[in-house]
Amino acid sequence: MGELHLISTGKQSIDALVHISSLVHTYAHFIHIREKHRSAKEIGIIVEKLLQAGVPAEKIVINDRVDVAVVYGVGGVQLAHHSLSPKRVKERFPFLRVGRSVHTFEEAKQAENEGADYVIFGHIYETSCKEGVKPRGVTVLQQLTCRVHIPVIAIGGIQPAHVRDVFMAGAKGIAVMSTIFYGDDPLEMVRLYRKQMGESTWTF
Repeated sequence: MGELHLISTGKQSIDALVHISSLVHTYAHFIHIREKHRSAKEIGIIVEKLLQAGVPAEKIVINDRVDVAVVYGVGGVQLAHHSLSPKRVKERFPFLRVGRSVHTFEEAKQAENEGADYVIFGHIYETSCKEGVKPRGVTVLQQLTCRVHIPVIAIGGIQPAHVRDVFMAGAKGIAVMSTIFYGDDPLEMVRLYRKQMGESTWTF
């Protein structure tokens, strides 16, 4: 079963982020709080509001801020190139699910060797978030998935119509941002992704 990761835009109000998350979380495996401009206190407030809105703690992933993830007991932390290494985090917090964002095979292999549970790799298709930067495409994605042993989550411009090709390339999940959080109908869009992933219903 593939995973669906939803990633916040970092450009919306806390209320908007929480409202959309409350609508769509039933269909997602993880919701990433990726708010680089916010303080630890603000990220904590977001977590509290998400929990109050019914989003399970185990579905919440905090980007970069290991401290906030541990304090609130959420589902995991997503590390970037500037973050602590997966090895250091795992040594102190072995219970924490740790992802690493990567852009090359070398970075993915390093993350695997350092104990990351999975990597997010992209961008796969053209996206407004990476204007002017050539996408890596599904061929490169397939080359990567064949060479690392931890799950690879694909990100970057992935529309529902792309889902089959991405999974055929060996990805174990997809991560999406603007199509959900900027979408006219986030609930309908997340349902469409799940349908394309081969699951029309989602139950725990």
